[in-house]
Amino acid sequence: MYIGVDLGTSGVKLLLTDDTGKVIKSVTRNYDLIIPKSSWAEQDPNLWYEQSLYALKELVIGYENQIEAIGFSGQMHGLVILNDEDEVLRPAILWNDQRTVDEVDYLNNEYGIEKLLEKTGNIALTGLTAPKILWVKKHEPEIFKQISKIMLPKDYLAYKLTGVFATDVSDVSGTLYYDVKNKKYSRDLLNIMGVAPSQLPEVFESYEKIGVLKREILKELKITKDVSVIIGGGDQAVGAVGVGIVEDGKASISLGTSGVIFVASDKFKIDTKSHFQSYCHTNGNYHIMSVMLNAAGALKWWSEKIFNQDDYSSFFEGVKDSDIHNDLFFLPYLSGERAPINDPNAQGVFLGLDLSHSKKDLDRAIVEGITFALKQSFEKIKKLDIDIPSVRITGGGAKSEIWAQMIADILDVEVYTMENEEGPALGAAILAMVGNGLYENVQEACKKIVKLANHYKQNIKNIKIFQKKYEKFVIIYPRVKTLFLNNNE
Repeated sequence: MYIGVDLGTSGVKLLLTDDTGKVIKSVTRNYDLIIPKSSWAEQDPNLWYEQSLYALKELVIGYENQIEAIGFSGQMHGLVILNDEDEVLRPAILWNDQRTVDEVDYLNNEYGIEKLLEKTGNIALTGLTAPKILWVKKHEPEIFKQISKIMLPKDYLAYKLTGVFATDVSDVSGTLYYDVKNKKYSRDLLNIMGVAPSQLPEVFESYEKIGVLKREILKELKITKDVSVIIGGGDQAVGAVGVGIVEDGKASISLGTSGVIFVASDKFKIDTKSHFQSYCHTNGNYHIMSVMLNAAGALKWWSEKIFNQDDYSSFFEGVKDSDIHNDLFFLPYLSGERAPINDPNAQGVFLGLDLSHSKKDLDRAIVEGITFALKQSFEKIKKLDIDIPSVRITGGGAKSEIWAQMIADILDVEVYTMENEEGPALGAAILAMVGNGLYENVQEACKKIVKLANHYKQNIKNIKIFQKKYEKFVIIYPRVKTLFLNNNE
């Protein structure tokens, strides 16, 4: 039996699987956010460990002596700092914390984007770890002086369970102090932060074994044999393992609150204009990731906040009944936008309304607008000399056959949905199997374990219609950009 642990923002999810990846048991334990100020987000790492241990105890009941290995997935970018007695110095600053605007501005504008791309492969964003360290250094100097260990959320959990100070290539890629291309810490960025290499964990490939569960943990779980611990990776990369995106050109689109395009690549590639995230993958290679802030989140806003409705089957039936030829457009920038426009001041827009339009036409415009925005990033990623013949869609939006077909037609690719969508927790269990020697590599494991469900082929007629609409869509934002209320230009 194998255990996959997904340390998320709202809770920790654990899966117990057999050798084939079949889920035998699942346990979830929740914990709260700490919001000290508006746009700040923190959590107590001790709660992660406490709730994970409770979940482990529940998960292994009846299987105590069948557990072979455990693997991890975790929320990325979070800053966990310990003193020389391994005490947590302050609550972890999370991925969605926005306090580091000044630090990001310094890194991008004074140190410089070109240098950042050269030294790390990525630019500074408010969610990343390096700006958080600079913030602590400036605003909490007494705490900064006490730092003995700097780690990421899942690595803290692994450290508590094994005593091994370790991280992996996929998670550390999102810190902005790691040279992704060359797989080593960036001396330049460490010097800027005032951090010594000794304060940072040893870096492993995501499928590598770092140790075994501590004796006292085994005793508490009533397990009588060693359990291998595989370090795992960041949630996006490990989630990609869970849906089999581990070979060159394989791609997934996650239609959750945000919209994430994830593309596996055998080679390190960066986009110097849109600044997609270029990170190490859990399979030993690399990946490119594009994130738009409102995908299914825009549908939720429209249906639940504006119309107080949550019947999405009726919503999509309305989309299906509306006229595909309608030139009604929606910009889904409800909270600014990352990829592909990177404008925190961007706002949502409906364009082209007239008296002939009904709600179902606006419904269609919203789904099309989200998908057109995904296409913008998708096309830019393909220009990095990556052939992407198909995508696998996941998340709440993947439940809609109508949206799945629209993605196939707008992106002009074949679309697949997943038979079993357990996400990062399953990916972590797969990495545990690989690290324990059950499979030779991540690619082999995914071929055996990950199963596809529905298949959507492109409709040639619709491709032509959508392409004409897309060409109009991409010129709207540049033309209305200066009208956004918060725009400082």
